[in-house]
Amino acid sequence: MMRIGPAGIGGIKEALKVLEKYNKQGIKAAEIPFTYQVWISNFQAKWIGKIAKKFDVKLSIHAPYFINLNSEDKKKIEASKKRILDCCERAHYLNAELVVFHPGYYGKSSKEETYDNIKKAILEMQGVIKKNKWGVKLAPETTGKVNVFGSLDEILRLSKETGCSYCIDFAHLKARNNGKIDYKWIVKKLPKKFHIHFSGIEFTSKGERNHILTEESEIKELLMALKGRDVTIINESPNPLGDSLKTKKILDSL
Repeated sequence: MMRIGPAGIGGIKEALKVLEKYNKQGIKAAEIPFTYQVWISNFQAKWIGKIAKKFDVKLSIHAPYFINLNSEDKKKIEASKKRILDCCERAHYLNAELVVFHPGYYGKSSKEETYDNIKKAILEMQGVIKKNKWGVKLAPETTGKVNVFGSLDEILRLSKETGCSYCIDFAHLKARNNGKIDYKWIVKKLPKKFHIHFSGIEFTSKGERNHILTEESEIKELLMALKGRDVTIINESPNPLGDSLKTKKILDSL
């Protein structure tokens, strides 16, 4: 099954109306962005989770951007882990399977040192998740800047060696590779089921600049590559709902 939806459910007060609207529009997924902070309580998460289940909208979480699991400052690593784990706790009550996050920066470290530090942090967080019996998986995301950890190979290696899940952001991969992307080649490297971010993207030689509206031709190319896959596509364009509906319309026509 292919689920398509936007990043965002509105605020806490709007959640009921928004999720009901999504259901009527055929939107089957949504990602809650905790961009700067975790802005819902466990009680609120449980309430929103019940509404989402009622309307058959699969939820996920995007953790705050202030995360660097490869910081030279150990306190910043611990603070980053806490932000992710706070999201995992909310995800448990939301009945959301994945917590998506940007793992960190290379900084002064080599790529291999960065990988080892991020892997260590993920394993430690998985220990906390297991201890608390949260039904949640960590999903490090492919990133769009060349100086930031998160190439496709790095993310897939993390998953293989830690058992974590992941989020494949195709717009980020396009920006990271200076506009070159082969959707079919990437999808062939992936299992049947995985989580996707998608949008248009502006970029420079250093990678991602900002997200833009999603072109129909890009949507068609991705959907053709995803035939037969069990995926969730979260749109992160400036108009995530509009582009999600456009994606659904194109999918229905294929």
